[in-house]
Amino acid sequence: MDQARELALLSRAAGRQLGLLIDRKGRVQMVIVGEAGSIYIPELPRGRSGQDRLRGLRLLHTHLTPEGLSQEDLMDMLFLRLDAVIALTVNPAGEPMQWQAAHLLPSSPTGTPYHLDAPQPWDRTAAHLTATAEALEEELARQSEQSRDAAGTARALLVSVAALPRLLQERNLDELAELARTAGLSVAGRMVQRVNQVNPRFILGKGKVAELEVQALQGRADMLVFDGELSPAQLHNLADITERKVMDRTQLILDIFAQHAVTRAGKLQVELAQLRYTQPRLVGRNRAMDRLMGGIGGRGPGETRLETDRRKSRERMARIRRDLDQLRRQRAFTRARRSRQGIPLAALVGYTNAGKSTLLNTLTRSDVLTENKLFATLDPTTRRLRFPAEKEIILADTVGFIRNLPRELMDAFRATLEELEAADILLHVADASHPDFLLQIEAVETILAEMELDGIPRLLLCNKCDQLAAVARAELADAFPQAIFISGRTGQGLKALLHHLETTLLLSPMLTTPPGPHQLQ
Repeated sequence: MDQARELALLSRAAGRQLGLLIDRKGRVQMVIVGEAGSIYIPELPRGRSGQDRLRGLRLLHTHLTPEGLSQEDLMDMLFLRLDAVIALTVNPAGEPMQWQAAHLLPSSPTGTPYHLDAPQPWDRTAAHLTATAEALEEELARQSEQSRDAAGTARALLVSVAALPRLLQERNLDELAELARTAGLSVAGRMVQRVNQVNPRFILGKGKVAELEVQALQGRADMLVFDGELSPAQLHNLADITERKVMDRTQLILDIFAQHAVTRAGKLQVELAQLRYTQPRLVGRNRAMDRLMGGIGGRGPGETRLETDRRKSRERMARIRRDLDQLRRQRAFTRARRSRQGIPLAALVGYTNAGKSTLLNTLTRSDVLTENKLFATLDPTTRRLRFPAEKEIILADTVGFIRNLPRELMDAFRATLEELEAADILLHVADASHPDFLLQIEAVETILAEMELDGIPRLLLCNKCDQLAAVARAELADAFPQAIFISGRTGQGLKALLHHLETTLLLSPMLTTPPGPHQLQ
């Protein structure tokens, strides 16, 4: 009580809010001097942070007006995972009047993530704040254990902030969920916000950021994954106000590529893409880059270390580019030798998880890795496909495309996709059973045009037609009369495909270019 009197008197004399951060043993760890109407809590140690643990500190601070805890106080408690926050009101004479406390809740039927006590007379202090905090941690740990996946995977909250219609945002989040699953994440929930203009600092407004934190807390999410690409400022600002890792769609795709790359070329290309992404985001120490940066940057205390990291990054990128140039020359030599032998090349292209590798396996009786995951194939694979009379062609499987392919990956994978430049025909494999079939075709055609590959003859293969109803298949056949309907899994339609390849590649002296993207509507 003496401490409350002294704090109230000093606060009124200074005309400012005063705050004490107190640990569970009652010791004052920090004294904070605020403004008349607010108090700013500096960055706190992260030693006890975690999904099942609170900060181990409670905030006691003064209010120079009769109002109790404000929404800003409650959000500070939420973002900083404080044990509790307590407001002590002070009258004009410098005497304490009332106190009001709040603490977090692990879950609530109403969705409110905190409990707000009623104001109490300042001298009625029969509160058990430490016991409450410890009990709360036990409940958080129990619920976290119940929700944890058998494999112990991290949990991610997916977020879409865009001017797109909500339905399209939901579909984009469906794809982001598949990316998360491929990366080894479990989806804890999702948030969609349609905006006219994206907030340049936090991508979300302050109120929505608080709502996002509440949803992440209730879903026990370890990570926030944003659809689209965050600017360096947005990435760092978000990482500074939340205890959770922050990633964007580009980082997630890069992480998947880093996990799946097998060959030296693939690993070099992934590393180059990662360096291109991280370099503009090297702004000192920041947890947002933990998944990608490794030993590159983010750990130095000051500008000197930061400049060193940037220089090392540039030097490493230059070495990788030299190595990739050498691999490019080796591939060019292989293509030239194959061209001299007169063996035609058919390249499989298409949206990721459209079934290209399954088709390659069925046609060539191979055992290339096939999984129901996005980007199961990263490194190019070629197999010979034999026809009667000892004739054969080369069939190449390539990395799948995706909408809004990150430019870092577009540039880094040019060495791999140069295989497409030598192709006599591109076999565009599309998943006819996918609800976004038309959008996926458009995305692939756009990427081919950006890479100046749209002049190569190509044939549309409507794959997975065995999963289509008769009516849906008839409608697609009317829309794409030149397409061949196949099933790489069952072999349906492959005789027609082989006949087309034999006719165009082995018997016809010249190929005709099929309709361009504007005709595939």
